Amino acid sequence: MTVLSEKVSFPGTQGHTLAARLDRPTGPPRAYALFAHCFTCTKDVFAAQRIAAALAEEGVAVLRFDFTGLGHSEGEFANTDFTSNVGDLVAAAEFLAREHAAPQLLIGHSLGGAAVLAAAHRISSARAVATIGAPADPGHVRQLFAHKTEEIATQGTAEVELAGRRFTISRQFLDDIAEQTLHDDLADLKKALLVFHAPRDEVVGIDNASAIFTAAKHPKSFVSLDDADHLLSRKSDAVYVARTLAAWAERYLDPAAGAGDRAAPDPAEGTVVVQETGAGNYQNAVRAGRHRLLADEPRAVGGIDSGPSPYDFLLTALGACTSMTLRMYADRKQLPLQRVTVRLSHEKVHAEDSKAENGKVDLLTRHIAVEGALSADQRQRLLEIADRCPVHRTLTGDLRVRSEIE
Repeated sequence: MTVLSEKVSFPGTQGHTLAARLDRPTGPPRAYALFAHCFTCTKDVFAAQRIAAALAEEGVAVLRFDFTGLGHSEGEFANTDFTSNVGDLVAAAEFLAREHAAPQLLIGHSLGGAAVLAAAHRISSARAVATIGAPADPGHVRQLFAHKTEEIATQGTAEVELAGRRFTISRQFLDDIAEQTLHDDLADLKKALLVFHAPRDEVVGIDNASAIFTAAKHPKSFVSLDDADHLLSRKSDAVYVARTLAAWAERYLDPAAGAGDRAAPDPAEGTVVVQETGAGNYQNAVRAGRHRLLADEPRAVGGIDSGPSPYDFLLTALGACTSMTLRMYADRKQLPLQRVTVRLSHEKVHAEDSKAENGKVDLLTRHIAVEGALSADQRQRLLEIADRCPVHRTLTGDLRVRSEIE
């Protein structure tokens, strides 16, 4: 299934605009999920991208976003804490409920896992929660900058280097995580839980998974990630989590709950809507009635080749109309036409009567193969009928395009 990834944004708990991506199937989603990234990571970390894409391939749309002050989101990281991250998650869930459909699945990686566990009771639509390498206590992240805690406590802030980037950690952050406990949230989760953890995780030890699993009530499941690292930086590990998560979530999602998606209503009959997605340079989402498609350009001209090009769509329209017109005519005349195949191409060629400065015209070449016990006269007649298909007449007639800026 083709996956559509589009840029979206929404206001976070502190009022800042948060940058997000919505990964979804081109057709109507069966359900929506919310993904929380790891501490100081962004929505674009590989694990988040891969897991979101895999779920979208299974028909589940996934919203992943940058917490306040991270990635492309507004705000200052120094002014955030675990509580504000949980608030951002709730704001993200409200955005989905308002614009699409409320999320049924919550997914959190590392500290994001602790955040979805804390937020779960505030997101009533959630039916299942999955954590990946999550700490059982949000205060666990203190070990990442233990050498700076005294400076933070006395000076109010300190700069720390994490994963090659510098962040300002405030005393507010330390005080907030010191007050957090997930035990009560886990005991009263009342949602299905899946815990992913690697026994060799050197950032968040496996004992955290044991604590989370023990505190939670059934239904709960545990999946060992063997020798994966904390960030799932190896592609095979991220793919494994994604596929396992998609299969597990199937049991708990309610397709009917996602049927009320309020976004992107079907266009009226005879109207096509084409909209940029933000993925690549040229990818566009195409809505034609209840049908969803992607348009793009080949990689050779700067696209990501995720769908047919505009001229491919033009040839498709002519080819499909030709085939359908021949089928209608053959059925009406009871001709022994078994199958029609139309092969088309487009090119610029020189023409003496061209009014263009370069002396070239657009040439569409159409090869029509007809199968069946047809006479030479019947084949010739089908060729004549092909030129009468509505799209052919539109392209060769007095065609005009009226454009307006909305």
